[in-house]
Amino acid sequence: MSSTYTEAVAMSSRIGAPAEGLPQDSDPAEPAQYSRTYSRRASLVVLCGGTLMTILDGNVVTVAMPAIQSDLGFSSSGLAWIVNAYLIPFGGLLLLVGRLGDLVGRRRMFASGLALFTVASVLCGVATSQGMLIAARALQGVGGAMTSAVVLGMLIALFPEPREQAGAIAVFSAVGAAGGALGTFLGGALTQALGWHWIFLINLPIGIVGWIAALRVLAPDRGAGLGRGADYPGAALVTGALMLTVYAIVGAGGRPAGGTLILAAVPLALFAAFTVRQARAERPLLRLRLFRSRLLTGANGVQILMIATMFGFQYIGALYIQRVLGYSELRTGMALVPAPVLIGVLMLGLSARTIGRFGPYRVLLAGLVLIVAGMALLSRIPDSGSYVVDVLPPMLLLSTGFAAAMPAVTGLAMSGVVKEDAGLASGLFNTTQVVGGSLGLAVLTTLAASRTDGLLESGEPFAAATADGYRLAFTVATGVAGVGLAVAAAVLRPARASFAPAAPTLPDRH
Repeated sequence: MSSTYTEAVAMSSRIGAPAEGLPQDSDPAEPAQYSRTYSRRASLVVLCGGTLMTILDGNVVTVAMPAIQSDLGFSSSGLAWIVNAYLIPFGGLLLLVGRLGDLVGRRRMFASGLALFTVASVLCGVATSQGMLIAARALQGVGGAMTSAVVLGMLIALFPEPREQAGAIAVFSAVGAAGGALGTFLGGALTQALGWHWIFLINLPIGIVGWIAALRVLAPDRGAGLGRGADYPGAALVTGALMLTVYAIVGAGGRPAGGTLILAAVPLALFAAFTVRQARAERPLLRLRLFRSRLLTGANGVQILMIATMFGFQYIGALYIQRVLGYSELRTGMALVPAPVLIGVLMLGLSARTIGRFGPYRVLLAGLVLIVAGMALLSRIPDSGSYVVDVLPPMLLLSTGFAAAMPAVTGLAMSGVVKEDAGLASGLFNTTQVVGGSLGLAVLTTLAASRTDGLLESGEPFAAATADGYRLAFTVATGVAGVGLAVAAAVLRPARASFAPAAPTLPDRH
């Protein structure tokens, strides 16, 4: 996501998962040639650097939300579009650009994505209106998808030996976790010292260096050629369906119920058309046979609910810290740092051993229980609370639960996939992460804004009305996480006595 620290750690949770977008007709000699001719360590640095930029951008945006709202006049519900304008094209295009990477070459796709992301960042930084910022964020989402969809495939090609591959992806995952922590801090520091525009403009020198390095360091690769085809209509249908779904949710409070129902029917029709398209297309984005796997289908459903909950915490939690507790941007960024740090440490240090000992099913349930408990505590936040008492304890519970649950649910999802579908299943898993974050954010922010606006109109003080809106959102998020726990317990129970241990798997966010 991605665009938040949950995307960064979701990326770090996919260590060991098959790379998405691997071409079916790739040359088996290519990785060896790659490693002989080019410095693999330098290539790893370039890939990590490009990914770090997208992760940083997602986290700095969260902390800068109130400043952007004040400057450009966003409504409380409309503010969520700053995040969702990125997430929707990012999630909707992952499968398509992964396939295009196979056709035109992964290095070309990665470098083009960096260039587009950098240009879009500059447009965000100079934005003077809501529409300009949202359009530029959408363009960032396209660039982020182009970069993210091919990174794992390039890492697998660079490091084909299992031990080297595990080490390289461990470094990659550590960068993701560090990016989450650094992003929250930089977001607060830049916004407070220079203004919110600089959280985007800082990407210009980083992007230029990364683009030049990608062209000079990464090995050129031959794609299969555009003549092999890609499902462009399918990509348009699924991206349009996601965008209209979020639009219907975000604007629900300001339109008649009948209009909302009519508007909601349009994305449903687009999703139906996408399903028909995938069943009939010669080269579909998504093979429908994947959904015959109980584990893959169930794990993706659980992930959507879990990511929706975690996105809600980061976004609304940051707003609570600033608007109710009165923290500055810098203090807010520092207050959020423990979450990505704890997640990164636990994922890298304990996840593989814990899953290997207890199995992914038990670890997933334990993690979801912690997430439910953390959200339940947040649903009781007071009007005049304390960070140490009211925010930090549930944040640590949520972080620990997510660090346990994400690698486990990934292992369960991939354990239900046959080898020839592994790349496609990984792309689907990436996409549902973004879908969960986008839909969850839309629902929770709309609920919070509607409750707060209603209380303000009735004369409630700002802090009390705002906190009550956030409590409603966290209460609903608790229920969402509880549904995820119930689905996991019922659907993902192992058919046999044990599963093969699942390694923690790599969000190639923003």
